[in-house]
This record gives sequence, structure tokens and C-alpha cells, in this order.
Amino acid sequence: MTDYTVKNIKDIEDQAPNFGLSPDLEARFAREQLGLSELALSYQRLAPNYRMPFGHKQKRQEEVYVLLSGSARLKLDDEVIDLKQWDLVRVPKEVTRNLEAGPDGVEFLAIGAPNTGVQDAEQLPGWWIDE
Repeated sequence: MTDYTVKNIKDIEDQAPNFGLSPDLEARFAREQLGLSELALSYQRLAPNYRMPFGHKQKRQEEVYVLLSGSARLKLDDEVIDLKQWDLVRVPKEVTRNLEAGPDGVEFLAIGAPNTGVQDAEQLPGWWIDE
């Protein structure tokens, strides 16, 4: 029998309320629910003009962001870039990053590899200060 897993991302628990970031952020992490062994995947939705309250970088995991809807600004170290629907961005593990939603909000997938199986992200509160 073929080995595969099917899950609806909206059936995976929203973790944002656990960190006091709801309702402006929705964050669903699918690595464990899909049984992923080589990568990690999350779905995130940011309310209009919401800026993530911290930056983060990875110890071992390269990430790709896929913008599904809306628009965003992505800060990568000291550079800020504008993103629109269907943009793809590869971010090396050592680059500090995070997003700010545009006026219509943003929905995106974050895909990371390799799957480290542990907490790989280092959060940096207060990192994104107004330019």
C-alpha cells in the first residue's frame, strides 16, 4: 500500500492563541501531523497591517515563503522587500527575518528543510523597529 498523509491545514490546531498572538495571527504547523521527515511546513495568516512582534533566524533550517494571498513586507536582516501573491522567497538559515502584512492581510506557507525535529528557530523580540 502506498504511504501518504492527507490533512486539511485548517483542521490543524492554530497555535497563535497559545502565545497571545491571536486574533491578528493564525499559525498552523503541519510537520508532525503530516509525519514529515525531511522538511517542515506551516500556514500563517496575518491580519491587515499586522507586524510580527519578533524576528527569527534558524540554526539549521533554510526556509521558503510562498505568498498565497494578500501582500507583505519581509525584513531580511537590514533589508525590507515588498511581496505580492505567488511570490516565492528563499531565506538562508542565518538571516534574521519576519513579515508585516499589507492592507489586505497576508496568507503564506513557510517551508523549511531539513526537518530538525527540534526547536530550530531563535526568536528576537523587538527586532523589527520602525525604520
